[in-house]
Amino acid sequence: MTNKSPVDRLLLPIRGPLLFVMVLAGLGAMLTLVPLAGIAYIAKLLIGNPNTTTTLFQANIESEIWWVMGISLLSLVIGTLLIVTSELLAHLADHKITHSLRRSVLQRLTKVPLGWFTNQASGDVKQAMQDDISSLHELTAHFYSTRGRCYGVISLSVIYLFLMDWRMAIVSLIPFPCFYLIFGAAKKAISEERMKGFISGQALINNAITEFIGGISVIKSFAVSGQAHKGYHEAVDSFLQGFLNFTRPLVAPLANANAVIAPITVLGTVLTFGTLFVSFNWMDPIDLLPFILVAPGISSPLMLLSFSTHNLAHATAAADRLQALLETPVLTQPTVEKSNHMVNHQICINNLSYAYDDQNAVLKNINLTLTPNTVTAIVGASGSGKSTLARLILRFFDPSEGSITLGGVDLRDINTTELYRRIGFVLQEVRLIHASLHDNIALGRPSATRLDVEEAARAANIHQRIMDLPKGYDSIIGEDITLSGGEQQRVSIARAILLDPPILVLDEATASTDAENEVVIQESLSQFSQGRTVLVIAHKLDTIMTANQIVVLENGEIREQGTHESLLSIHGRYAQLWSLGNYQAPLEAL
Repeated sequence: MTNKSPVDRLLLPIRGPLLFVMVLAGLGAMLTLVPLAGIAYIAKLLIGNPNTTTTLFQANIESEIWWVMGISLLSLVIGTLLIVTSELLAHLADHKITHSLRRSVLQRLTKVPLGWFTNQASGDVKQAMQDDISSLHELTAHFYSTRGRCYGVISLSVIYLFLMDWRMAIVSLIPFPCFYLIFGAAKKAISEERMKGFISGQALINNAITEFIGGISVIKSFAVSGQAHKGYHEAVDSFLQGFLNFTRPLVAPLANANAVIAPITVLGTVLTFGTLFVSFNWMDPIDLLPFILVAPGISSPLMLLSFSTHNLAHATAAADRLQALLETPVLTQPTVEKSNHMVNHQICINNLSYAYDDQNAVLKNINLTLTPNTVTAIVGASGSGKSTLARLILRFFDPSEGSITLGGVDLRDINTTELYRRIGFVLQEVRLIHASLHDNIALGRPSATRLDVEEAARAANIHQRIMDLPKGYDSIIGEDITLSGGEQQRVSIARAILLDPPILVLDEATASTDAENEVVIQESLSQFSQGRTVLVIAHKLDTIMTANQIVVLENGEIREQGTHESLLSIHGRYAQLWSLGNYQAPLEAL
């Protein structure tokens, strides 16, 4: 299977039905050609026989004509039904595979490390899940049935023409090999590099549109539309260049190739050589009629085949991206669940290092213990590795070296679902789903009652705001209510409170809120943190003064570690950060 193309691998579950569709469409197309042969046969009966005036002949010929007309009409009806059936079966197969692919992609994405999403452009994922699957729809729903019809028409037409007169058949088909010579030369001019440039240009536009729309409010607020448009314009220019590189070698050859097999060209060829054959007494004039009726009809199927080849190339590129998405590395799940072996909720980080790649080490040789029912604060400059450490504890990804244990069990030996029952988190980037406020708060505990949800909302200081809404907890986010950043954060806190985990990770939960919301959120977090193992990533040092231990990260390494007072007394990096912050009266600390 590894030697098969991505298209073959993706379409393997419906390969049999698609081949049947192809055969059915081919047979149907062949049967729809029978009326043309019938017309030529009737014409030869009426015009080519000198005895048409006799009564006996007229009776015989009338009977024969009715038989030919009946067979022709029946063939047309059956052929049409076969073609319609093939299209129906093709769309059923397409529905099966697209449904299966969407489910497979979704299931795969639920298993990949959560950190993968932060490193992946949303436009690329959207292109794979929507655009690329749509490209495969064109392949599965139309490509095979179209090819079947084309092969059926071309093969039966060629056989019929050779049966009528092999010499005239050869000269009538001369334009078609010329088409393939010209078209083949044009295809060779399209290198894989040109195709990749065209596809990457589409991806750049998808990402640029996503970024532009996401930042439109900032663009308008700061009146920097020229700078903001630059990235989008560059993406458009890149796509245009890729498109031109892809199409430029094709335009003139395709125009010439299509002109060579245009029906009028084929008809002109038939009439020219037919006149010569008749003048040499090689055939009767009436014998030209089958070639006049059938040969020009080969043009359209050949053109369709050439266009479908382009669709196949496009679908192949889409299948490559889908296959890559389906092969995205996933977080390994334990073969044997060891969560019942945990002795407590202590987190131990042992000789941990993490690097995004071989050149960029983010964390180096981290050793840290989070004792149950204590607060550990991580501080440091931007880029020091604070958020990366928090996400490693949440197992958004696994460490490059070392380990993290919970209650003596490696996180890699704990099922992800079980891990998130024990570790709650409130991150700076809040994500609420398009659902009611009740469902958003109860996301981690769907069985929670309305009373449980309301108690969690009260603890997060968001209950009254929800009750002021006309639909209360049934309000749909994005339809009935648009929440501010601080309100979204409080809904996120209510979600964590309802889950009631013994361990809590807070990653700069108030970094993007205003002063009023910060006080409210900080109060909610302080109450919620009581009696739990807490890891807090802080950007304001006056909120973590009472932490049991404060860890100062610098360049991915632990620079200092201790309590607020002990760190100030050594006049090190923490004391420097405290001085730079010009802190006065502290906020309520965790």
